[in-house]
Amino acid sequence: MAARKTKELSAEWVASLVGGRLHPPTAPAHDLHWDSRQVGPGVAFFALPGARTHGRLFAQEALAKGASFVVSDQPHPGTVQVGRPERALVALGRALREAFSGLVLAVGGSSGKTTTKACIAQALGWPAPEGNLNNAPGLTRFFFHLEGAEGCVVELGIDRLLEMAELAYLARPDFAVLTGLGAEHLEGLGSLENVVREESWLLWVSPLRLASAQAAERLGWPGLKTYGIGTGDFRAEGLELGLDYSRFRYAQHRVHLPYPGYGAVLGGLAALAVCEMLGRPLSEAIERLAELRLPPGRMQRLRRGGIEFIHDAYNANPLSLRAGLEFLKTQPGRKWLVLGPMAELGEAALAYHLEAARLAAQVSPHRIFIGPLARAQAAEAGGEAFESLEEAGQFLEQKAQPGDLIYLKASRSAGLERILERWPKEGECEEVF
Repeated sequence: MAARKTKELSAEWVASLVGGRLHPPTAPAHDLHWDSRQVGPGVAFFALPGARTHGRLFAQEALAKGASFVVSDQPHPGTVQVGRPERALVALGRALREAFSGLVLAVGGSSGKTTTKACIAQALGWPAPEGNLNNAPGLTRFFFHLEGAEGCVVELGIDRLLEMAELAYLARPDFAVLTGLGAEHLEGLGSLENVVREESWLLWVSPLRLASAQAAERLGWPGLKTYGIGTGDFRAEGLELGLDYSRFRYAQHRVHLPYPGYGAVLGGLAALAVCEMLGRPLSEAIERLAELRLPPGRMQRLRRGGIEFIHDAYNANPLSLRAGLEFLKTQPGRKWLVLGPMAELGEAALAYHLEAARLAAQVSPHRIFIGPLARAQAAEAGGEAFESLEEAGQFLEQKAQPGDLIYLKASRSAGLERILERWPKEGECEEVF
């Protein structure tokens, strides 16, 4: 088989790699995508099955927009025809990963993956996918554009059985980091026991392994290297938590992070543990972590109308919510807890939302619950219940005062950040470090 040219993907090479049938005309691609809205000249389009529709329905549209070729289960000109486009994508991703000679570090777990990935990548100075591109399509595209680096850091996110095995095959990690383990995506994974089993698969396939102390306790693996706050092989001591910073002592070093909360601390700690295990200088990593930048919606501090906001609503599950509420206990002043729905918890959703309400009652008397389970939460632990963001926003706008702290937490699908639109931005930069 002829070697693939750098930054170029030919339909012929893809067809030979995945056992597909070539239907000309095709052209070399310099990018790939699975969203037809992102397709243009020079892009290979993978027509993947989705939850609501199938990418094959958009194949002709992609070609009309100038796609170099389409990978689809349907035969038509300009296509690499395969039986299962999603499997062809995984095979391509694995081939592209094998073309990368550097070390691949993969982060898995129920919560804190994106923050931990960002901390490790920035501490090491290694590339990583933007945001939380943690599935097979995102990883494949990342490996296609990856070259000339000592190593990289990727995030593996799962919401169905056997997906971790698929992603671990694609990424073939040399180093695995497992964050916390808890209830997540139960509609697809079924149970907490399944979550633990599926997530821990990442450790089985990696020669170098590191896990949070919380995850290690659930797993009970002897000899597993661990990190934690005051516990584990790699420890954060003397923790100081502010609204715009986190500080801790690591061995003989003082570590400063420009973000609040336990998630940033654990992510930074994981990064330092990785550096030690790889023999990298800690001083350089600590300097880089002091300039850490995380994607929006992860314990992001904003100031609007004299009110402090913590926007932590990019995603939510019981484990990440508990971490956010534990942080808020350390902060003085009047605090508003605005809690939207945690998605994909299946039949256990009500139980987990009632538990969240009880935890919130230990933090602040000012609680606002939003969504279909809001009334049940308010009945369980007290607080205000609203079905819509509009109603909740109006209430909060009337009650909140300058000097208050408002914590926003929900799954991404809730769009809780829209509540921020009710307050004017203070200056051009709304984020405070």
